Amino acid sequence: QVQLVESGGGLVQAGGSLRLSCAASGTIYEFNAMGYYRQAPGKQRELVASITRGGSINYADSVKGRFTISRDNAKNTVYLQMNSLTPEDTAVYYCAASRTIWPPDYAYRGQGTQVTVSS
Repeated sequence: QVQLVESGGGLVQAGGSLRLSCAASGTIYEFNAMGYYRQAPGKQRELVASITRGGSINYADSVKGRFTISRDNAKNTVYLQMNSLTPEDTAVYYCAASRTIWPPDYAYRGQGTQVTVSS
């Protein structure tokens, strides 16, 4: 049973930073891709960042230049560094993992961590 556990959310002022961590119960190398979704009230779920086993990275346009995703295979952890946060970044952030190559199905998801950005 794969478990993904997020941490690092919280309340921050606009312009501030947070780093989310996603720890997997097993080796993250078994996943072809890992990423972070976010879900804000009344908005569609958005894949904000993803990273493949080979290191290819993609970002949603809304976070390009502000968010950085990275992975530490030795620690079985994926990170999302979020800088220059705005109230529009307020959402529940979910870590997700996919074993499928294309398209990635992100069938495995964590419980989510709340990020709240105050103006």
